[in-house]
Amino acid sequence: MNAAEPRRRWWPRSVRARAALAAAAAAAVVLMSIGWWVHREVYRQSMEITESQAQEQLWSLVDQLNEGRIPVDRSAVPYEIVATGRRSAVAYGGGMADFDPGTRHVLPAPAEARASGGWTIAPLRLPERRDYNPRDRFELAGGTYMGMHTDVSARDLGAAKAITLGVAADSTLRVYVVMSPHTAETIAATTDGLLLRAGLVGLVLIAAVAYFAVRIALRPVEAIRVLTASVTASDPRERVVVPATGHEIAALATTINTTLQRLESAAAQQRRFVADAAHELRSPLTTLLASLEVALAYPERTDWPAAATTAARQTRRLQALAEDLLLLARLDTRTPAVRTSTVDLGALASRLTEQYPLTERSLALDCDSTGPVPVQGNPDECERLLRNLIDNATRHAAHRVQITVRNEDGWVVLTVHDDGPGVPTEDAERVFERFVRLDDARSRDRGGTGLGLAIARDLAHRHSGTLTLAPRTLGACFLLRVPAAPDDAPVEGALAS
Repeated sequence: MNAAEPRRRWWPRSVRARAALAAAAAAAVVLMSIGWWVHREVYRQSMEITESQAQEQLWSLVDQLNEGRIPVDRSAVPYEIVATGRRSAVAYGGGMADFDPGTRHVLPAPAEARASGGWTIAPLRLPERRDYNPRDRFELAGGTYMGMHTDVSARDLGAAKAITLGVAADSTLRVYVVMSPHTAETIAATTDGLLLRAGLVGLVLIAAVAYFAVRIALRPVEAIRVLTASVTASDPRERVVVPATGHEIAALATTINTTLQRLESAAAQQRRFVADAAHELRSPLTTLLASLEVALAYPERTDWPAAATTAARQTRRLQALAEDLLLLARLDTRTPAVRTSTVDLGALASRLTEQYPLTERSLALDCDSTGPVPVQGNPDECERLLRNLIDNATRHAAHRVQITVRNEDGWVVLTVHDDGPGVPTEDAERVFERFVRLDDARSRDRGGTGLGLAIARDLAHRHSGTLTLAPRTLGACFLLRVPAAPDDAPVEGALAS
C-alpha cells in the first residue's frame, strides 16, 4: 500500500467542500471574465453617447453663432468659444466657469483660420486652479480630455453679428466642446458594483448547490463504505445495494460486489484447502504413528525391517505432499520462472517413458513423437508437468498408457491416454481441483494426493498453454497445448538427448 500523501493544511478533506470550492473558483473565473467584458462594453457605449452629445452641442453652438447669438452658459457638456484678438472667452458653460474664462480664456485661440464646416477631435489639457481638489472625481482642472473643436469666420457672420458677439470683423472664432469621461466612468462604476454584488451572491449559490449536489450524489458511496467496512476476510458475505440509476455509482457497487464474491470464493477455497491439507497430512502421520507405537509396544514380535519400510514409505508420502504444497504456493504467487529455455517436449516425453519405473504390475507405456517439438519454458517445470500426467495415467490404466506429441499450426499438442475406467463427463473439470480424487474407494497410497492434475494445469497456464480432458469412449485422455518455440531457438541439450 502506498503511503498517504501529506495533506495540505489549507485544502479541505471533504470531497463535498472540494467540489464546492472548485465550482466556486470556476464560476468566479467565468464571472470575472463576463464582468470585465461588461465593464468595457458599458464604458465604450457610454463614451459613444458622450461623443454624440458633444457633437450635437458643437453644432448647436455653431448654429447660435451663425444666428449672431451668444450661447447661454447652462449646458450639460463643458464648452468654450474663443476668438482671435480677444483675451476673454466669447462664451462658456458646463463647468468651464470654474476657470474664470471671462477674464482670460482657458483654451487657446486659433493661430490661423480654417475652413468652416469641419470639426476636429484632439486631446485638450485643462489647467489647474488654485482651489483645485484632486479628490473630486468630477473636477475638470488638471486633466487631459478628448475634445471637439471647429472654427467660424467672423467675415461669414457679417459685421453686425460680429459686433453682437464682441469680436473683430476679421477674427476667427473657435468652438471647443470637452468630452468628459466622468459620466461614463460613473455608469461603469455603478455597473461594476451591481455586478460585484450579484457575482458574490451567485458564487455563494453555486458553491451551495455544488456542495449539496455532491453530498446527495455521494450518499450511495457512504452506504457502500459503511457496508464494506463491516466485511472481514473470514466472512465476506455482505453485498452492497446496486442503485437502479445505472450511473457510475452503480458500476462501483457492481465492481465491489464482484470483488466481494471473489474474496468469498477465495476464503472458501482457502478454508477447504487447509482442511484438505490437514486431512492428507493426518493420514500418513496416523499410519506412521500407529506402526511405530505397535512396534514399540511389542518389540520382540515386531518385524523391524517391515516397520522401517512402512515408516519410510509414509515419510516419502509426507515429503511428496509437502513438496506439492510448496509448489502450489509458489504457483499461486505467480512467481516468475527461475530459468527459461527451449525444451524439446517430444524428447522429454520419450526419456520419461523409458525411465519410468513399472515394477508393481505389467503395464505398457509407449510414446509416439514426430520429431523435435520445441517449446519455450522452464525445463524442470516441463518435466514436472509431464511426470504428473504420466503418474496419473499409470495409476488408473488397466494395461496401457499411450503418449503422443505433435506440432500443429504453431502449437505443440501432447496427449496422455490410458485404458482405465475414465472420467465421467460431469467431473471433467472437477478432476483439476485440488485434493480431488474420483477413486476414493481405493487406498490413499494408490490414489495419490489429489494435487498432481491441479499442479499440471497451473504449470500449463504458466507456460501460456491449456490442459483439458479430451472426450474418449475408453479411458481418460488429457490434452496439453502449449505455444511452439521459434524454429531458430536453441534446444536445451540435456533434455533433448
